[in-house]
Amino acid sequence: MEAELEEAEWMRARFDQLNLIEGKRLATLCHEVFDKRIWPREFQEGDLVLKKILPTQKDHKGKWTPNYEGPYVVKRTFSRGAMILTSMYGKELQHLVNSNTVKKFYP
Repeated sequence: MEAELEEAEWMRARFDQLNLIEGKRLATLCHEVFDKRIWPREFQEGDLVLKKILPTQKDHKGKWTPNYEGPYVVKRTFSRGAMILTSMYGKELQHLVNSNTVKKFYP
């Protein structure tokens, strides 16, 4: 009786381990597929960028509202994509801007 119980516990533990390994394998596969499609956004100081106008900002005029404003100059970049932007006239924006809300401006 004890041998059967130990074998059942061993089989249950082994089954749990295999499920854990399979879950980790699937998570890794999903990350690899996602990372293939990501294009790194790296901005240098002095780059010209356009800042996305978020729907919560200003008055919304429907589909004719411009999607981006600018150009702005990248004054300083921080880790994790944060940056300080200045206008073309040198006036600094009040808040930090994340790199996922800007795109490069090509004059």
